[in-house]
Amino acid sequence: MPNATASTSADTPRGLDGDILVRAEHVTAGYDNKRERTRLIALRDVSLDVHRGEFLAIVGPSGCGKTTFINMIGGFVKPLRGTITMDGKPVDGPAADRAMVFQDYALLPWRTVESNVAFAMENRRPRPSKSDQRERIDEALEMVGLRGFEKSYPHELSGGMRQRVGIARALVTQPTILLMDEPFGAVDAMTREAMQAEFEKIIAKTRQTVVFITHSIDEAVTLGDRVVVVSSRPGQVREIVDIDLPRSRFDADVKGNVRFSELREHIWGLLSDEALGAKPKGMKS
Repeated sequence: MPNATASTSADTPRGLDGDILVRAEHVTAGYDNKRERTRLIALRDVSLDVHRGEFLAIVGPSGCGKTTFINMIGGFVKPLRGTITMDGKPVDGPAADRAMVFQDYALLPWRTVESNVAFAMENRRPRPSKSDQRERIDEALEMVGLRGFEKSYPHELSGGMRQRVGIARALVTQPTILLMDEPFGAVDAMTREAMQAEFEKIIAKTRQTVVFITHSIDEAVTLGDRVVVVSSRPGQVREIVDIDLPRSRFDADVKGNVRFSELREHIWGLLSDEALGAKPKGMKS
């Protein structure tokens, strides 16, 4: 699997000067259909490092195994072959140092905003004290811009606000890594861009490691320190692209930057065959 990069910038992307937090080595993953006695291979022979403190974006066609990959990091799926380690230890199940943000909000409709956020801490052992929980909830809601909506219910919120609750629920546990599966995919374009800008500020403050799945090349280039381009199923790493653009990418006209266009076109060139259903040259079948 090629691991070439699209740039050789002297500027080290955020996080890449740190140590390796997550390492996937020759990972193959799939799902068994016991009724038909078949096996669907989602990912094949994927090796990838996630550096502590980096924002790693993953793009690829639908069904290429992107969600399977972060579910393996989260401990929800076990690889058929290969290993996933975090801080040098094998991932053998979910743990408090990892938090997931989903596309579909996944909020409990009978709970208020603050109660939905608090839910993330209720089954933690040891559970934070009530005063610590209150402080964490207030801080998380402040970061996502939901102060004043603590007593609101999900049905009283817009889609963007509901996703902010989901992000706050992940942040409140103070995880080492955030695993995000198309978190802004369900909101309109204007809200999506506003949330991208807000989230960049949040991560600049928390310095958390992020693995972020998206179908949007623009979103991947705008948010990521590196972009992993994955082929059609069974997914393989086609290329890892360094994003050598200045931050904050929302304070400056980054999308008007020539380099942004170059990076976007390079990644689209890698994915265009996938989008059209063709098998890229050099990929194993």
